Amino acid sequence: MAEKTNVTLTLNNETISFAVGEKDRLMDVLRANGYVSVKHGCETGDCGVCTVLLDGEPVRSCMLNAVDVAGRSITTLEGLSRRGEPLHPVQQAFADSGAVQCGYCTPAQMLTAKALLDKNPNPTEDEIRTAMDSVFCRCTGYVKTVAAIQHAGALLRGEEATTGEYLEIVAPPDAKTIDLPDIYRRRDGGRNPLPPLVITPPDMPKTNIVGKSQKKVDTQKLVRGYPVFTDDVQPDGMLYGALLTSPHAHAIIKNIDTTEAKAIPGVHAVLTYKDIPRVPYASGGQSYPNPHPYDQFSLDYKVRHEGDRVAIVAAETPELAQKALRAIKVEYEVLPAVLNAEDAMKEGAPVIHDEPDAVGIHDAKRNIVHRLESGVGDVDAAFAEADHIFEGEYRTQKQQHTHLEPHVCISYWDEDDRLVLRSSTQVPFHVRRMVAPLIGLPVKRIRVVKPRLGGGFGNKQEMLLEDLCAHLTIATGRPVRMEYTRKQEFTSSRSRHPNIIRYKIGVKDGKVTAADLYLIGDTGAYGTHGLTVQMVGGFKGLTLYNAPNSRFVSDVVYTNTPPTGAFRGYGATQCQFGIEVLMEEISEKLGLDVVDFKRNNWLKLGEPMYLARKLGEGREGFDQMLESSGLEQCVNVALQATDFYRKREAYAKQKGTKRKGIGMAVQMHGSGIAGLDMAAATLKMNDDGSFNLQMGATDLGTGSDTILAQMAAEVLGIPVEDLIVYSSDTDFTPFDTGAYASSTTYISGGAVRNVAEKIKKQIQEHAALMLEMDNPDALELRDRKVIAPDGRSVTLAEVALSSLHQQNQHQIMATASHISYTSPPPVATQFAEVEVDTETGEVTVERLLMVVDAGRIINPITAAGQVEGGVAQALGLARSEEMVFDDEGRQLTTTWGPYHVYSASEMPAVDVIFVQTNEPSGPFGAKSISEIAMDGVSPSIVSAIHNATGVWVRQLPLTPERVWRAIHAAKTEDVTMAEAVSA
Repeated sequence: MAEKTNVTLTLNNETISFAVGEKDRLMDVLRANGYVSVKHGCETGDCGVCTVLLDGEPVRSCMLNAVDVAGRSITTLEGLSRRGEPLHPVQQAFADSGAVQCGYCTPAQMLTAKALLDKNPNPTEDEIRTAMDSVFCRCTGYVKTVAAIQHAGALLRGEEATTGEYLEIVAPPDAKTIDLPDIYRRRDGGRNPLPPLVITPPDMPKTNIVGKSQKKVDTQKLVRGYPVFTDDVQPDGMLYGALLTSPHAHAIIKNIDTTEAKAIPGVHAVLTYKDIPRVPYASGGQSYPNPHPYDQFSLDYKVRHEGDRVAIVAAETPELAQKALRAIKVEYEVLPAVLNAEDAMKEGAPVIHDEPDAVGIHDAKRNIVHRLESGVGDVDAAFAEADHIFEGEYRTQKQQHTHLEPHVCISYWDEDDRLVLRSSTQVPFHVRRMVAPLIGLPVKRIRVVKPRLGGGFGNKQEMLLEDLCAHLTIATGRPVRMEYTRKQEFTSSRSRHPNIIRYKIGVKDGKVTAADLYLIGDTGAYGTHGLTVQMVGGFKGLTLYNAPNSRFVSDVVYTNTPPTGAFRGYGATQCQFGIEVLMEEISEKLGLDVVDFKRNNWLKLGEPMYLARKLGEGREGFDQMLESSGLEQCVNVALQATDFYRKREAYAKQKGTKRKGIGMAVQMHGSGIAGLDMAAATLKMNDDGSFNLQMGATDLGTGSDTILAQMAAEVLGIPVEDLIVYSSDTDFTPFDTGAYASSTTYISGGAVRNVAEKIKKQIQEHAALMLEMDNPDALELRDRKVIAPDGRSVTLAEVALSSLHQQNQHQIMATASHISYTSPPPVATQFAEVEVDTETGEVTVERLLMVVDAGRIINPITAAGQVEGGVAQALGLARSEEMVFDDEGRQLTTTWGPYHVYSASEMPAVDVIFVQTNEPSGPFGAKSISEIAMDGVSPSIVSAIHNATGVWVRQLPLTPERVWRAIHAAKTEDVTMAEAVSA
C-alpha cells in the first residue's frame, strides 16, 4: 500500500487533517470524507463541477493533489450554510430564481458566484457570464444562473430585489397584435435575462396552485449539497467495478487471458464473455415487449465499435481495478470497419452482426436493422397532379448528451437477499424487468432505486451499467460501484442518430398535397431505439404540414460507431430541420411570403393526423386529431417581438462582410406515447393533514416532482409544502414507464390528478360524517380545510385524526393510474437572429426567441427553464457539437475541448413566451414542454443565415468552414453565370 502523508488544512473554517497518498486528488479526498457537494464530471478539468474555493479562488479539485493544499483554506458548498442555519444569500438566490434544475453543477456554480461577488458585489452581466464559463451546465442555458447571481448581488448589497417571477397578460387567441411589454422586443440588443411571459386567453379556468411559480420541492437539498445523487451514498464494503473497452471499431476477440488480473491481491472478480450467460437483449428502456432487434449481450466475443464492452473487474480500490484492466491480455482479430450508413448498405460492406443468435434484424448481410414503409393516400397520383415538385436532402450529425453526472450504478444484496440497484436511470421499472433475464434473477428479487439524477436527456433511458454491476455483485457477494469516465460517455454510452433526410414535396394551388420522406438512420453498432426514433421522425416530419398523400420509407442501418439511442427530440428534431428548411426554400422559389406559406399549410385545429395510426412508436398507433393549438398566436407574437418583417427587408439590402439575418421555424412534438405510456401515483394522508405523494415518475432535473405536487395540491386545497414527494423506487412507488417521450406532465400528471380526486372524495365523505351532513359533494377543500356551504368547517388535520383514531377508522389513501390514447402535440415557433462574417463563415447567434403553446403552463419558471436548456442543447446541435471519427473508427472528440458545448459567455439572448391553451385531454389543460425546444433552433438559424447571405446550408453543424464553403460556392456560381451571360 502506498504511503500516506498527514495533510492539515482549513476546511470550511475548521482545521482538519487527512491522511492522503501522494497522488490522491483533492476531489476524491473531499468526497471520501463526506463533502459530496464536490462532484465528478470529467477527468480533464473541463467541466468544472468539482470546483471548490482555494483561499477564496475557484479551482478544479480534480486537477489538484491533496498534498499540495496543506496549510491552505478550502471552502466547499457545505461551508456556506449548515443544516438548520439560514441559507447563504447565493444559495437563497439560486433557490428563488429557479436556477437549480438537475442540481449537479449547482454547488460549483454557487461557489464560483460567491468568489465573484466577494470581489465584485455588483458585476455586469458580461462579467457574470465570463466567471461562469468555468462551470458547464447542460440543463439551464445559463439564463436563470445569470439572474440568480444578479439577485445574490442585490441581496448582498442590501437592496430589495425580486426574482423567480413571470409576467402574465391576457389576450384573446385571435388577436393579431397584443400589448407586448417592450422588454420582449429587445430593442437594446442585449441578452440580460428576461422573466418568462405567459399569454393567457380570457376564458382560461382559474387555479390557485397550478399555473403559478412554485419553488421546487427539492431545492433545499440541492442548494445545500446534501447527498442525493447515486454516488453520494456508498455502502460499507463496497468494491469498485471497472470496464475494459475495445480500442478497435470492429474485431473478434480471438483470446482473452485474465490469469494475471485475477492474481492481483485485492481484485475480487474478473469476468469476460466466457463467464456470463449469453442472453440476447435490447438495452433501450422501452415498454414490454422491447422493440427488436435483440442484438446485444452483456459481454460478447465480438466488438463492434470503439468503446464496446470487453471485460469487467471488481477490486478494493479504483486504482486496483484499473491495474486489473491493464493486466487482461486480449488478442483481437481486427476486421474492416464501416463508418457511415450509405457505405454500410453497399454490396460487400463488412457485416457487423453476423452472430446467429441475434433476434429481429431485417437484413444483417446488408447491415439494415429495420426497413420501414408506410403511407396514406395516393402519393404518386398527387405528385402527378401537383403544380410544382420540390426535393431536398438534409443531413444531421451524431450528438452526445454530455449530462454532467456520468452513468453510475451501485449494486448490493439487501438483508433479504434481494439485489438492489441504485442507479442514475430515467427508467427504473424498465431496468428491473430488462436486467432480470440477464442475471438469472426473478423480478421479485430485484429492487431498482433512482436517486437524484444529474441530467439524462434520453441517455439514461438505457441499461448501460446495471447488468454489469449486478454480475459483479453476484460474483463477489459484495456491493459494487461502476461509473463511466467522460471518455466512456462518448465511446460507450449513446448519442443522437445521424440522419440523411430526403424530402419530396408536391404543391398545388399553394397547398402541400403530397409528401415523400426517405430517411436513413445511422443506429451505430446496435439497434437500440433505431426503430422508434425513425418512426417518430417520420410521423412528426410529415405531420407538421400533414399532406393527405404522404409516404414514409426508412432504412435503419448499422455502422461501426458507438450506438445511438434516445436523445431529447427523438427523431422529430432531425426531420423537422429538413422540412422547415425545405418549406422556406419552396416559398422563396414560388415568390411567397414564408410565414404565409407555412401558415397556409401547417396542421390546423380539428384536422386528423393522417399518419398517426400507421406510425405509432414501434407498433400500430391510434387515430389522432389536433384538439388544441396556439400556433397562429405563437407566430404572431414572435413576429411582433422580433420586428421580423422590418428586419428582413432591411437585411436584404446589406453590404459589407458582417451581415445580419433573421429566421423563423415552426415545430410540433407530442405528449407521451398514445396507448402505451402508463403512470400511477399513490396518495396517503398523515395525522397532521399532510400527504405522502408516491410516484414512479422520474425527475431528472425537469421539476416534475414539483409540478406533479402542484397538481395534487390544487385538487386538495393545500400548499405544496404539505406534500412529501417520493419518486422512482420499484419497491415503494407505483409503476411509471419513466421520464421519456415528453410524457411526465401529461401522463404522470393525469395519474396524480386522478388519485388526488379519489382522495378528495374520501376526505369529503369523512368530513360529512364529522359535520353530520348528507351531501359530501357540497363540501369544498380550501386552505387546509373542508368547508360546508353554511360556513362550518373542519381542518384536514382534524379529518386525518378522526379517520385514523376515532370515527369509522380507516386510512385515507388511494392509488390511481392514467393512460391516454391521444398524444396532443405542443406547438411552437422559433425565431433566430444572427450575424454572419462572410469572409470567415463565422456565425454569431445573437438572439433565440421561442414562443410555445404547451397547453396550461403548470409552473412558468420550471417550464421556462426547460425551454431555455433545450434551446441551448439545440444551439449546440446547430452550430458546434459533433462526434468525429478517424478512418479507423476512433473517436476524436472524447473531451469537452474538441467537443464544443456552449458556455455561459457564448450564449445569445434566450427568451421564452408561453401562449396558453386549454388542452381538453390534459391535466388542468397541460401538454408537454421538455422536448419541443430542440426542434426549431437549427432550421431557424439556417433561415437567418439565408436572410443574411442568400445561401442555404443543408447540413449540420453550421461550422464556419461549412458556411464559408456555401457562401464561396454561391459566389463562384454567380461569377460563372455572369461570365456565361457576357460571353
